[in-house]
Amino acid sequence: MPVTSSIIDPIVGIDLGTTNSLVAFCDDAGPRILMDDAGHALLPSVVRFVEGAAAVVGHEARAHAVEYPVDTVYSAKRFMGRGFAEQGASIGGLPFAVVDGPRGLAAFAVGGAVVTPQEVAAHVLRALKAVAERRLEVEVRRAVITVPAYFDDAQRQATRDAARLAGIEAVRIVNEPTAAALAYGIGASERRRTSSETIVVYDFGGGTFDVSVLQLVPGGPDDGEFFQVLSAAGDTRLGGDDIDDAIIALVTGEIRAAFGTELEFPPAARQALRNFAERAKMTLSSAESATLEVSLGVDRNYRRVLGRAEFETIIAPLVDRTIAACRRAMRDAGAPEIDRVVLVGGSTRIPAVRSAVAAFFGREPYAALDPDQVVALGAAVQAAVLSGARRDLLLVDVVPLSLGIETVGGAVAKLVMRNASIPTRATEMFSTSVDGQVNVGIHVLQGERELVADCRSIARFDLRGIPPMPAGIPQIEVEFMVDANGILSVTAAERRSGRRATVQVIPTYGLTAADVDRMEADSFTHARDDMQRHRVVDLVATSRLDLKWICDALARVRDELDPAYLQSLESAIMSLKGHIAAAEHDARAVDANAFYQAKEALDRVSVRMHEVAITRSLRGESA
Repeated sequence: MPVTSSIIDPIVGIDLGTTNSLVAFCDDAGPRILMDDAGHALLPSVVRFVEGAAAVVGHEARAHAVEYPVDTVYSAKRFMGRGFAEQGASIGGLPFAVVDGPRGLAAFAVGGAVVTPQEVAAHVLRALKAVAERRLEVEVRRAVITVPAYFDDAQRQATRDAARLAGIEAVRIVNEPTAAALAYGIGASERRRTSSETIVVYDFGGGTFDVSVLQLVPGGPDDGEFFQVLSAAGDTRLGGDDIDDAIIALVTGEIRAAFGTELEFPPAARQALRNFAERAKMTLSSAESATLEVSLGVDRNYRRVLGRAEFETIIAPLVDRTIAACRRAMRDAGAPEIDRVVLVGGSTRIPAVRSAVAAFFGREPYAALDPDQVVALGAAVQAAVLSGARRDLLLVDVVPLSLGIETVGGAVAKLVMRNASIPTRATEMFSTSVDGQVNVGIHVLQGERELVADCRSIARFDLRGIPPMPAGIPQIEVEFMVDANGILSVTAAERRSGRRATVQVIPTYGLTAADVDRMEADSFTHARDDMQRHRVVDLVATSRLDLKWICDALARVRDELDPAYLQSLESAIMSLKGHIAAAEHDARAVDANAFYQAKEALDRVSVRMHEVAITRSLRGESA
């Protein structure tokens, strides 16, 4: 669906990436990625050139690269503005030919012609331009385009040339780390800042790795020039592809050990191996294990489970190389005190990568935004500033809407209230509602209403590995922390076991000022009904737990209770169960005061039974 139909001469933000490229747009609701017709955010930076046919760009070109290996160009960004003589041995492993092009620049011999990197990039940019025009329903002629911080003048000019070939005016070339910082609101002009900030952007993408140390000086103009790159380091031959290669090397080595060292892997098999290695890598970013399975014909089936611990051991040398580059960048920058670390690139989803970054810099990195999309989102923010369309209507100095988590029954427990000044922190204790529960889902919500159905879901994550205990016994501490840039970090920790889990979000993304006003107005309109429903939901949850404990104790000591007391106790139990059943049928129709009185009545009448149960326990008897 189109984003809007009332835009005139928009400026979009484009991340022209080595592996994938994206286009984004920013309006009152904030920056968002513009999807293609198939719902894809990422466009593979891959182009196929076949003589006599139109160039094929993106997903189709990548999907059929094995069938057209010598005519499909990928990673062209590595050659932008570079001389052929500079490439050296780096071109040896490529299936397509890199040749000496115009003015001694590197070019590609594909499709019966010599094609420059700028022409390859122009095809990608043209495809992104078409996506933006379909989504915005207007011609797109201008863009902010991002480049690595280490790009020199020749490479930046080559990027401008590629845009011109695609029919786009590059109104600004922005460093990728600067764009990533802008996406998080770091350096927004309305911040009250009295001192400079030092920011590290750790960019571990599909094909390359780079790290930049930036300094943000207070009082700079709105055009993004207040970011100064103090240092940059990296490795143009280190990325997620190398992680895939490590998995492939493990699999092929074990296959040859099992079925013969002479076994060959044709291009189609190699592509299949790469596909499932990538899937395994992605699975291990969120799960403890992934299954690797390859069929090589009759009686030759390879299958094994790759655990996260083994995976982390395999990729440790690659992660260590990124940290070595971070060490160089810090040394070159004069070892400054770091205020924030921002993660960019799909490979930063790997928990071992995030842990290594946090350990090296001594702070949790920013990971609220999709690392594949953060640069394009930042470019869109810069584009909105340049076009005059950016209106920061959501106050960043306060929390615009309350923040909380879902509790049993679909209610919302609010931890941070609207208009709280930032930075702010809030902590609350929770527990489980089911015996033996080892995993707890944490659902983070935003809004002023009392029930989950009426609030905005902004994040979900799991606290796993809790030791099995009776319901209500685990002590789960949930902490909300909103920092000065409006980034919400939610941490859940079980105090007995020490198990922890965390998530970061930007709760205001996608909301306009009108959305905030509407949500606030709804909370007033429905306040009485919402409070009634919330109170009933809470009564159901606590009553169920009370009933469980009381009925368990009753089963143990029933034979020691006199009939008259037993009858009054069971009558109180049935009364409370009736209120629960009525609430589950229609919470609005329940008298919350009567419900509460029934719960209190059961609590009072059950005291005598509990005394009998305690006495029996002290005698060392069991049921």
